[in-house]
Amino acid sequence: MNTTTHLESEGMPDPVRTNRWYLSSAPIISALVHLCVPMAAAMIVGAIYNLVNAGVIGSLHDTALLAAITLGSPILGLVMAVGNVFGVGGGAMISRLLGRAEQEPAQVDGIKRVSSFAVWGAVMAGTVVGGIGLLLLHPLVALLGATAAAVPPTTAFVGVMLAFVPVLAAAVCLEQIVRAEGAARQVMVGLIASVVANVVFDVLFILVLHWGVAGAALSMGLANLGVVGYFAFWLTRHSEHVSLAPRWFTLSPTVLRPVLGVGVGTLLQSAFLIVTSLVLNNLAAGYGDGPLAAMGVAVRIAQVPEFLLMGVTIGVLPLLAYSYGKGDQARLSAALRASFIAVGGIALLFSAAVFAFREEVFSAFVSDPTVLVIGVSILTAQLVAMVANGFTGLITSLFQATGLAMAATVMSVTQGILFIPIVLLGNLWFGLPGIIWALTVTESAVLLVGIGMWAASRRTIEAGLAGGSPERAEELLEQAAG
Repeated sequence: MNTTTHLESEGMPDPVRTNRWYLSSAPIISALVHLCVPMAAAMIVGAIYNLVNAGVIGSLHDTALLAAITLGSPILGLVMAVGNVFGVGGGAMISRLLGRAEQEPAQVDGIKRVSSFAVWGAVMAGTVVGGIGLLLLHPLVALLGATAAAVPPTTAFVGVMLAFVPVLAAAVCLEQIVRAEGAARQVMVGLIASVVANVVFDVLFILVLHWGVAGAALSMGLANLGVVGYFAFWLTRHSEHVSLAPRWFTLSPTVLRPVLGVGVGTLLQSAFLIVTSLVLNNLAAGYGDGPLAAMGVAVRIAQVPEFLLMGVTIGVLPLLAYSYGKGDQARLSAALRASFIAVGGIALLFSAAVFAFREEVFSAFVSDPTVLVIGVSILTAQLVAMVANGFTGLITSLFQATGLAMAATVMSVTQGILFIPIVLLGNLWFGLPGIIWALTVTESAVLLVGIGMWAASRRTIEAGLAGGSPERAEELLEQAAG
């Protein structure tokens, strides 16, 4: 039966038919544009908000307030990771089940159970994390490195943010579930609206009411509360299969294992990123303020192509998962091939452009000749690392989409495991250049690991295409071996 006709016969709302068509049978290029461009746009808008937020706080001319936001950022990263534990694993499984539902309508109840578990699991985990954080607030602030004048604002910022952890976790999780339906444009609308609301709240709470960084944290919490309401409303109104009702919540191993198996890898990755960032900053700071400032500017310049690459690698995940669950090997291969070409094209195009005008680009941010020379070297290393990281992200998305939890986890944590010894040895043997190129060496090594694991997993993925799930793939391979 033709997919579009089948969806129409189900009486699904127009947006759902359209989004499902992109996952199921749209031309691959159209599907990639539909799924990836809105994600990249939302990420770039989010990056712009970070600059605006820092500007609003900076307008108060109090370095302790800026320090509080910087010191509190690892907590925000950890909170987002809590939501992604349930969102990434749950979203990937929902897309797989949607694909299987084309052949097996009985999968619908499974989609309801997975979505309910993911959302309420994120809320409960966020409540536990936020509660523990508030109980240990003062030791936590000290652990983050706040001293002297930075202690009160950091305490206020982190305290308000911890109170909103259940909301933040739910917002991140719901974003992944909406994306799992192929509704990338709706995700973009929700995230951009959140940024606009955040800016409005920042102006009100910080500049008008003078609540300082507590106002910044409150702005973030209320904006994400709006995101939760928007995504919940959209899913309730437009999604036929996803359910947020608590009655579908389950702790069945058939739901827990695939969701948490994939999701825990994202939590470990976030934890390693926090550690590696702290190690890198401390080592760079040992060479003075110049290298540290240059590193900060280089990272910001490289962010635009990085966000475009992430738009592809994250945006394509529902398409890969849906094709895998449906058992459509041709579409899975075509989507993967087109994504590799897109990642390679974007990475090479932007890298070549920025590298060709690296001195002009960098001099727009700094004028100190010493910092400029170091910054150009750092930017070059960042761009090479970005190319490798783009392909690594795509391989990781493939593992997540196909439910290969162990492979996805290995990819998520390998960078953190390799980076620390590489940067320490690089600093010991080569000094500052060793620190600058440590990330490039690490990303290249991770890519090689990913390619090796991809080659080793091809039989499992092919078996899963025949069976519709990674669990069924294991059964088929065992039968073949027997």
